[in-house]
Amino acid sequence: MEFAAIRQSSPRADTSRRSWVAADIPDQQGRRIVVTGANSGLGFLTTLELARRGAHVLMAVRDMEKGRSAEAGIRAQCPEANIELRQLDLADLDQVKAFGERLLAEGTPVDVLVNNAGIMMPPRTLTRQGHELQFGVNHLAHFVLTNLLLPRLRQSRDGRVVTLSSDLHKSGHIHFDDLTGKQGYGRIAFYAQSKFANALFALELDRRLKAAGVPIKSVLAHPGYAATHLQLSGPSGVLKLFMRFGNRFLAQPAEMGVLPQLYAATALEVQGGQFIGPDGKNEKKGYPTLVQPVDRARDPDLARRLWEESERLTGVHMGLAP
Repeated sequence: MEFAAIRQSSPRADTSRRSWVAADIPDQQGRRIVVTGANSGLGFLTTLELARRGAHVLMAVRDMEKGRSAEAGIRAQCPEANIELRQLDLADLDQVKAFGERLLAEGTPVDVLVNNAGIMMPPRTLTRQGHELQFGVNHLAHFVLTNLLLPRLRQSRDGRVVTLSSDLHKSGHIHFDDLTGKQGYGRIAFYAQSKFANALFALELDRRLKAAGVPIKSVLAHPGYAATHLQLSGPSGVLKLFMRFGNRFLAQPAEMGVLPQLYAATALEVQGGQFIGPDGKNEKKGYPTLVQPVDRARDPDLARRLWEESERLTGVHMGLAP
């Protein structure tokens, strides 16, 4: 398997310029970063570039065989990489809880959690606990993992939670009366729901952290339209053909799509509650910049309702007051 690397450019003194690139990532020596879905696509590139800057990256992957291949690919490009492979199936909340509890027991601080992993537009499928797969993996699993790692993130001098959303969050709605899609399931609609949930969660987490005086930054990011395996692993039939065409002719390379989440995870000027996406037309392509979520994502009542429903569905309570 071949893995791409972000093209390295010489860093410039003016890091506020529009064309922020991976070479502008600050020194990450001494920082420990957890990346979900680290074996492919944006997660792989996130791991690679953070390792290049000296971070200790914990690669959370579902398939250990693919994870070992990805680990080998990273070491081939960055022999000094300080990376560690861990198994994590986000479709099983019991495994998510065990993963988080293990990290707590180890006692090592976590500086950044990158909630990167995602499922995109599969046929209607349920997780082990009976949740719709996209909502379960993209939102609920990261809701649980974030909660469990908060005690370790509190120990960091610059703790961050970076949650990956999508521009499709703008068309998303939370189907509180049919979260599993039993009454009516649409692949695109339920993907948009999960990405809208990511936006609601990250912004509500920011509000609650600030209200509690906890200096952890909750930051949103989205890659625009980036060509990765994600678009091909879930869809089928005509939708998969459309995705294949889009990846080839419309999308930007994954090496560009990963920049917003790298910026969110590392740039010194990033603040909690910000949303980082591409600076090009309609946020489809380009370099990292501040973008705006859909207005509904800032609705505190809607966010509170989703938060409380997520606590009920997972049995996990963060202890952060609204």
